[in-house]
Amino acid sequence: MCVKTYIHPFGNASKLSRGHSLSAAIGSQKALAGAGIHRMHRPEQNLLLASLPAEERRRLFPQLELVSLAQADILHQAGETQDWAYFPTDSVVSLIFVMGNGASTEISIVGREGVVGVSLFMGRSTALGKVVVSNAGYAYRLKKVVLLHEFNHSAATQQLLLRYTQALLTQMAQTAVCNRHHGLEQQLCRRLLLTSDRLQSSTISLTHKMIADALGVRREGISEAAVRLQAAGLISYRRGHINILDRSGLEKRCCECYRVVKTEFDRLLPNPGAGTGVPEQKLALTPTLRN
Repeated sequence: MCVKTYIHPFGNASKLSRGHSLSAAIGSQKALAGAGIHRMHRPEQNLLLASLPAEERRRLFPQLELVSLAQADILHQAGETQDWAYFPTDSVVSLIFVMGNGASTEISIVGREGVVGVSLFMGRSTALGKVVVSNAGYAYRLKKVVLLHEFNHSAATQQLLLRYTQALLTQMAQTAVCNRHHGLEQQLCRRLLLTSDRLQSSTISLTHKMIADALGVRREGISEAAVRLQAAGLISYRRGHINILDRSGLEKRCCECYRVVKTEFDRLLPNPGAGTGVPEQKLALTPTLRN
């Protein structure tokens, strides 16, 4: 059985099972030579956490645990009890609905702009769909009981999380419309742009099969669409890695769904750090990209 390591804010580590689900911690705690890893990561790298007022941050940040997430890790299966909320910093997590016949479709992705576990404070204790790590990286996790207490007792936290939920609902609705009415190439462009925003990178580690599974289409269709985008000079790809070469060109090739989702996130969520002593970051997820 593979194990995952999480890093407590104070430098201790426990191990998480990477079998069927990451929802339960196993084993004992031990000191981690990766305390330096912790220094490289700050809760403020998640834009929701960075947007909290100073008093809320003082209460919540000591309760956060830094978690290393590998690609394809399953945080929750549909119907599983959720004990943790996850605030990604440089990872991307996908919410996937699986039908009775085994067919599946991604309905939203969450990165540094948000939180995995909206249903926890919206009255549902079990996962609505399968929650899978799309792009490896780190996240801070928070116990459900702590999140619910903060949601119910802090007006600022409640308002921030509800505004994020509205933005996430827009992404879900727009994804459903896009999957029904727009071509596969446009859907691929939308997915690449949304992922690039959340990673703050023009390099995306995703196989054609993973994208096909997310969009609920055949892998061959993704490969054909990627060939056309590469021939147009918009992307380059090799197995498991896609590079966005011409972002503005990719946006022009995309349908309006990407811009609708991005505009709603920018409208509803504030610039974190303003007046809090935390360096201000643009919640507009684009243009600072690294190769």
